[in-house]
Amino acid sequence: MLAAAVALLFAVTSGWPAIASVYAQRQVNIESVEIDIAREQRLIENTASWRERRVEVESQIAELNRQSFTGETIPIVEANIQRELSLQARDSGITVSSTRLADRLVTDDWLFIRQEMSFRTSDQANVARFLERLENSVPRLRVTALNVNRSRNQYSGSITVVGFARSEGLVAEATSNR
Repeated sequence: MLAAAVALLFAVTSGWPAIASVYAQRQVNIESVEIDIAREQRLIENTASWRERRVEVESQIAELNRQSFTGETIPIVEANIQRELSLQARDSGITVSSTRLADRLVTDDWLFIRQEMSFRTSDQANVARFLERLENSVPRLRVTALNVNRSRNQYSGSITVVGFARSEGLVAEATSNR
């Protein structure tokens, strides 16, 4: 009986740490699985927000492309901007007096073109209509300066607008032409 008690005491003292070690390892594994499950749930929850952000960014890129001018060469892009400005003026009842040569600036992936135009009109409402048409133009022309003078029954002035285009494929031509 003493031998059985000693054997039992030996089994408990040597077996208990082994059982405790297995139990502790099992707890570590359970915690690791719980952390993995929580991470996967967060990823699943974030998937919808990332999809929404992707759609939003793609929409912004499409809008930016819609507002940008295109052309095979820089002079064609400049001509497109000048043509759009003249068209908006004519459709607003404004007579174009003159246009200056466009100024350009190439930075990174963008081409910035500034166009100045002198005009005259007999009705001041035409100027407001012209500005509204420019604000809603596609591709977009942004007004950077406007000067209007009145003399008797006529309004005359000048307007400066800027337009943007992707410079990809146009940059090398820009440095070789100017």
